[in-house]
Amino acid sequence: MNEKYVPLYRKYRPQLLQEIVGQEHIKKALKNAIELNKISHAYLFTGPRGTGKTSTARIFAKSLNCKEGPTTNPCGVCENCIDITNSTPMDVIEIDAASNRKVEDAQNILEKVMYAPVNSRYKIYIIDEVHMLSTTAFNALLKTLEEPPKNVIFILATTEVHKVLDTIKSRCQRFDFKRITTDDIVKHLRYISDKEKINITDDALFTIAKNSAGGMRDSIALLDQLSVLDAKDAITTDDINNLLGRLSFDTLNSLAEKIVNSKPQEAIEDLEKIYNSGNEPVQILTNLMDYLKNLLIVKNCRKEIAFELTQANDAQIDALSSQAANVETHQIVFLIDKCADYIKELKLTNNPRLWLEVGIIDLANLTENTSLVDLQNRISRLEGGATNTGNNTRNYSAPVQVASYKTAPTPVMKPEIQKTEHAKPDILKPRVSENVEPHIEKQEQSHSGKSSETEPISNQHSESQNDFSPMPVSKHSDGVDISVLWGNLLNNIHSAPTRALLKQWANPIKISPEETILTMKNEIFLNQVQSSSKKQAIIDAVDALFSQKNSNVVVRLPHPSDVEVKAASVSKPAAHSPQPKPQPSPVMKPVTVEPEVDVEEVEELKEDVAKSESVTASKIAESLHSDNVNMVLDVFDGKVID
Repeated sequence: MNEKYVPLYRKYRPQLLQEIVGQEHIKKALKNAIELNKISHAYLFTGPRGTGKTSTARIFAKSLNCKEGPTTNPCGVCENCIDITNSTPMDVIEIDAASNRKVEDAQNILEKVMYAPVNSRYKIYIIDEVHMLSTTAFNALLKTLEEPPKNVIFILATTEVHKVLDTIKSRCQRFDFKRITTDDIVKHLRYISDKEKINITDDALFTIAKNSAGGMRDSIALLDQLSVLDAKDAITTDDINNLLGRLSFDTLNSLAEKIVNSKPQEAIEDLEKIYNSGNEPVQILTNLMDYLKNLLIVKNCRKEIAFELTQANDAQIDALSSQAANVETHQIVFLIDKCADYIKELKLTNNPRLWLEVGIIDLANLTENTSLVDLQNRISRLEGGATNTGNNTRNYSAPVQVASYKTAPTPVMKPEIQKTEHAKPDILKPRVSENVEPHIEKQEQSHSGKSSETEPISNQHSESQNDFSPMPVSKHSDGVDISVLWGNLLNNIHSAPTRALLKQWANPIKISPEETILTMKNEIFLNQVQSSSKKQAIIDAVDALFSQKNSNVVVRLPHPSDVEVKAASVSKPAAHSPQPKPQPSPVMKPVTVEPEVDVEEVEELKEDVAKSESVTASKIAESLHSDNVNMVLDVFDGKVID
C-alpha cells in the first residue's frame, strides 16, 4: 500500500459553499453576508447530524481567511486554505465541547482570545457540540460572545439546540440546518459512485438514502461499506438488507399478508423462516412496523404523495395498494400500535423469541373481528331488534324465556336458582337489548292484540341486571294463585337451610305487594325466623318477587281459620289467567324441581338452630319428624331410637 485509504465521507467533504448538498437558504445567507461585508461576531449552526454544520463552518472560515478574500469562492491553494483543508490552521481553532466542557477550558479560550490572529484576518473559534458545555462554562463565555475582541468570530455547532442557554442563543445569528432530501442524497451518491466506479443500482441508492434519515455523512459511509462487495454484479437492495439485517420488501409483504388476512398459523411459519435466517426479533418487528407505516400511507394518500413518502417503486406501490384494499385505516393504526408495544417488551425481556411469536400471533388475530362494518352490524343487533332481519340475524334470543313471556304475567324463576332436568350447556344465551322482542322461528307477532301483554314485560326488562328473564310485574293476588306465588317466593330465597325450613314448617296465608303473611307450625322455628337474618331473607325474596323494596312481611303462629297451601310449580299458569293463543313449542321449557332437604341442609339447619339459646338439642331432633311422631313422643314421653 503506497498511501493511506481515505474514507469517502472525508474524501468528498465539500470545500466550497456551492458544493454543500441542500441547505440553500443557509448558503444564500452566508454568501450575501460575505459580499455585503456584514460579518457577525457569533454564529449558531444547529440541525441533525450529517447535514453539513461543521463543513459549512470550515468553508465559511476559509472564505473569510483566504488570501483572495473575503470571497465566496476561496482559492484553495493559499496557505490559509490548505491549512483549513488539512485541519491544521493556526487561526481557526476547532474545539470539541464534549471533551472540553469545564469552566477551566472556557477560561483558557478567553485567555487566548485577546491575542491577534497570526496569519489571517480573523481568529475563528469553531466549538462543536456546544450543548455539552457546563452552565459555568457557558456563563464564562457570555460577555466575550456579546462583545468579543476585534477580528474574533465564534461559530457554535450543536445537534441539541434546546440545551443551549437562551442567553447564548440571543447573542448569535442562528442557522437551522434541515435534513437533506432523499432525492438530493441519491443524486450525490450517484455522483460519488460514478467517480469511484461502484456498481450499484438506483433502488439500492434509494434504500441507502432512506436508511440514513436525511444525513449525508451516514449515506456516504454506508456506500463506502458496500463498495467492498463483489464488483461483478451490481449491488442491489437485497445486499443492503443483508448487510443491515433488514427484511426485504417481499418478505415483509408476505408476512403482512398473513397478518391482514388473520392467518396466524401461516404467519408463524413465515416468522420461523425469517428468524432462522439470522434476523433479530427487535429488527423484525421494527421492519414490520415500517412496512405497516407505508401501508397506511398508501391507504390514505395519493399515489404521487405515496411515492415521495415511502420511496417505493411502482411494483411495490401496487402491492401495497392491493393489500391496503383489504384492511381499514383504524386496523393498520392498531397493528402499528401493537408492534410498538411488543418492541418495548422485546427490549426488556430475557426471552425475546417467545414475545416475538406471541406478538405475531396477536397481530394475526387483531384484524379478524375489528372491521367497522362488522362492529356496526353487531352493535345494531345488540341495541336494536329492528335491524335483525335477513341473513344478518343471529339467534340472540333465549329459548328458555319464550314460554315465560307467552304463558301469563306470573313471575319467572332466576336461571341461576332453578333446576332443569334436560338443560343443555348452551341454554343460557347473551342478554338481549330492551328493544329486542323474543324471537320465535316462523312466527311473526302482530302489533294488535298482543301489545298489551308484551309491553309491561319489556318495560321491566331493563331493570333486571342480573337475571336473564325480565322482572315480573307487581300485581295484587286475589288468593287463587297464591300457590304459584309461594313457589316463586321459595325459589327467590338463596339460602338452602332457610328455604328448606320454610318449605317444611311455613304456610302462606297472604302474598301480595301490600302485605305478606306466613305462619310457622312450631313456635321454636317462629322464634328462629324472627330473631335471625332469616326474616330478612324472606323480605328480600318478596322484594324480588314484586320488584319493590322493604316489603311488609308478617310471620306468626297459625290460626284455626288458616288454610294450608302447597307450593305449586312456577311453570304452571294461574287458573284465572287468560289462555294464550297457540304458539310453537319453545326449544326448552324450564321444569321446576322442588327443593329437597338433603343431609347437608339438615346439618346447616341444626347449626342455625343450635345458635338460639331458647332451643334445646331435643327440640331440634323433634323438629325433624312429622307432627304425628312428635305427638306420640309427647303423650308417652318417649324418644326415637335409630
